[in-house]
Amino acid sequence: MTTKQIADRLVALCQQGEFDAAQKELFAADAVSIEPYATPEFEKEVKGLDKIAEKGEKFMHMTETMHSVEISAPVIGGNAFAMSLKMDITMKGQDRMTIEELCVYQVKDGKIISEQFFM
Repeated sequence: MTTKQIADRLVALCQQGEFDAAQKELFAADAVSIEPYATPEFEKEVKGLDKIAEKGEKFMHMTETMHSVEISAPVIGGNAFAMSLKMDITMKGQDRMTIEELCVYQVKDGKIISEQFFM
């Protein structure tokens, strides 16, 4: 798959809420995920699809209600792409909030090898 095909597929899966399926299908086994900063719940950087999936499960466990998800069309640049992500969400024990991130991905050999989030 080309970078554009991967980007379009990731956007389509995420718009359907299929985040786990997107990771399994599109990410390399040794992919890296980088958060904007370390928090008590998440490490700043994890490596490996199993650790990325674990991080996603932890986030979903902390989530009470996902009201909506908006994802922009991807912007492609060589072997990288970016998209914006906006979630209207209620986390357990917290008020409803909006989370907005810029998500940047790098592709190699037809798989996503890194993701990095900016808030």
